[in-house]
Amino acid sequence: MVKRSFRNPTNSQNLATSLVISPSWLSRPSTAVAPDLIGCTLVRLLPDGTTWRGQIVETEAYTPGDPACHAYRRRTDRNSVMFGPAGMTYVYLIYGMYYCLNVVTDLDGVPSAVLIRALQLETIPPWIDRQKEPKPHRIAAGPGKLCRALKIDLSFTAQPLQLEQPLWLEHRDATFQQQLDDGTHSLTQTTRIGLTQGTDFPWRWYLANCPAVSKVESIKIRTKG
Repeated sequence: MVKRSFRNPTNSQNLATSLVISPSWLSRPSTAVAPDLIGCTLVRLLPDGTTWRGQIVETEAYTPGDPACHAYRRRTDRNSVMFGPAGMTYVYLIYGMYYCLNVVTDLDGVPSAVLIRALQLETIPPWIDRQKEPKPHRIAAGPGKLCRALKIDLSFTAQPLQLEQPLWLEHRDATFQQQLDDGTHSLTQTTRIGLTQGTDFPWRWYLANCPAVSKVESIKIRTKG
């Protein structure tokens, strides 16, 4: 189990700060941010100071003018955070039981976001029922599953993704980036899944050949090294 405390400044904290993804990095169109988030890390900080980490292996982009985007028709209390600055969280509930975590992107006033669809967890939290999910790589293989695994609910919406907050993002490490550059790893781009509108938009990306991806079947567009 990974335990890290952020209550006292240390050299490790300074290093972590340099890795944290800034709002300015996220202030780009969601279709640019979504593939760049593959290989980055989502960090969950608990009240006791421990952290749980997962590598992002699947994302989907949602933009203005996109009929599948929650902000497509108008601004509401539910989606208002999407109209604000990048670097905030947008969490919503589907089917009355599953939470979905989104990262707000683009410029202030341009409603767009990236849905985090799957994580490859570094370690398995002790609250996970291993009898119900015996395969470790499938514990966070889906937007609802990853929120359940990291104890994310509606109280996490409209929160800044920053160090010492309950959630933040960290850049790809050098090893992953090198493997992406030399073709050891590659990203697959496909159409999005689980939608009734905007189904033809190729705005889903995942880490090829990764067992933690939620689903691989869809219309494959291309694989990017």
